[in-house]
Amino acid sequence: MTTKKYIKLILILGSLTALGPFSIDMYLPGFSGIAKDLHTTVAKVSMSLSSYFIGISAGQLLYGPLLDRFGRKKPLFIGLMVYILASLGCVYVTDIDSFILLRFIQAVGSCAATVASVAMVRDLFPVKDIPKVFSLLMLVLGLSPMLAPTIGGYVTEDYGWHTVFFILMCMGIAILIAAQLGLPNSYKPDTSISLKPKPIISNFLKVLKEPQFFTYAFTGSIAFSGLFTYVAASPIIFMDIYHVDAKTYGWIFAFMSVSFIGSSQLNSVLLKKFTSEQMIFGALILQSVIVIVFLILSLNNLLGLYETIAMLFLFLGCLGISNPNTAGLTMAPFAKNAGSASALMGAIQLGLGALASFAVGVFVKNSVAPMVFIMTATTIIAFIVLNVGKRFIKTKVEVSENDDVLVGH
Repeated sequence: MTTKKYIKLILILGSLTALGPFSIDMYLPGFSGIAKDLHTTVAKVSMSLSSYFIGISAGQLLYGPLLDRFGRKKPLFIGLMVYILASLGCVYVTDIDSFILLRFIQAVGSCAATVASVAMVRDLFPVKDIPKVFSLLMLVLGLSPMLAPTIGGYVTEDYGWHTVFFILMCMGIAILIAAQLGLPNSYKPDTSISLKPKPIISNFLKVLKEPQFFTYAFTGSIAFSGLFTYVAASPIIFMDIYHVDAKTYGWIFAFMSVSFIGSSQLNSVLLKKFTSEQMIFGALILQSVIVIVFLILSLNNLLGLYETIAMLFLFLGCLGISNPNTAGLTMAPFAKNAGSASALMGAIQLGLGALASFAVGVFVKNSVAPMVFIMTATTIIAFIVLNVGKRFIKTKVEVSENDDVLVGH
């Protein structure tokens, strides 16, 4: 493979990977504008985030078998078309319920890009290059939540929130053209793969019965729903309660991403000294301490804007350490069913994330405390699940430090 071709493939796969995070984070600074224009509350607007997470969660399970059955490019084309049309719908939407539904449809479309990019890395690159390619895609995944809300903040402030969805639609069109012209047919359609529900479900059940899978998938996903809680609550906390403007909110969100990305990079250094299991255990204990202190401060009204930012920064740092390790140990037992295992892990993570962001929409109104309470609950439940689940694992499959695991956001 020539360097030019390599760079071209990385750029296209990177843009497929970035579509999801941009669609999640770029409209966050527009929450109060959307609420005003659609005559509703910011909390109700945050339900559009929950519906987006439900859409990606369902989409993960749907596209896995479709990409294997029909090859990579057809389902990708259809998914991106759905995404483009839903984004256009969001530009002209007039009521909140249609907006929530369109965000769900937009998510189902964008999910094709996420799942296809992971599958195509496996198709297109030699095994020894895969970890390096995934690390580059991780960088894109990491930078997207930093760039998206900052850009979104400026666009919202200067041109209004409708323009954000117009930009997302144009991104969808550009990515669709690039993928159709620039990506090879990397996988021959496999007609032996059944799309009947029964074999698909039995395949997922086989994965789910593996004790190492359910222990680490649920530990990781429950802990990680703290991140979804923060994402859903942040527009309410910073823009409604602390009254920062859309641009400042974008910068705060970008600053928070530094904690999550920085600690996941630190993780690879620490793995030379500690096992993944020790890292998860340590991160969850530290996270529990941080979140309990955070809860006590919030219940006693001792938090201003800067204290809230500091506590969230520490909280997200712990997640950046536990998340790659739980994902690694979840996927380790599956050489054969890797596709199903990865789709199922993504679906569990996003399904629980949708639940957490839904709880934010219901409870977080004019105080930081409900958000912190949800984070405390998820952290402690994750810790319990880890310690109970470990008893069921008879033989543990370890991840060597050369195996790089892609973790979704």
